Amino acid sequence: MGSSEPELLEGGCHCGAVRYRVTVRARKAVDCNCSVCAKKGYLHLIVDEREFELLRGGDALTTYTFGTHIAKHHFCSTCGVHSFYRPRSHPERVDVNIRCLDGVSPDDFEYYAFDGEHWEESVEALRAAQREAQ
Repeated sequence: MGSSEPELLEGGCHCGAVRYRVTVRARKAVDCNCSVCAKKGYLHLIVDEREFELLRGGDALTTYTFGTHIAKHHFCSTCGVHSFYRPRSHPERVDVNIRCLDGVSPDDFEYYAFDGEHWEESVEALRAAQREAQ
């Protein structure tokens, strides 16, 4: 897929209670090593809010926050899968878990390695990389 050819993908949680549609402009994503992402196996596709549509399941979501409480880690209250959230690095955007997208493999994406263990020192480089990926 070329970056000039947007594609519409759907995804969601394991039980199907939460479903969404996302416009993917480039298969460029983020692999973070912070404690939460490492434990969840989360692979990040950060998109503009206008390119994300929650199809169903808003009422099935539970939200977890910690630290600064800026990030809103949403997960399905039935199956526990974290399929998308609001990231601290980009609170005005939506971060989709690539592992929860239908019909694609994590191997289909190119990754930027984000040092989330050292978030404060690394976030500006992540933001710059996201601007370049758009």
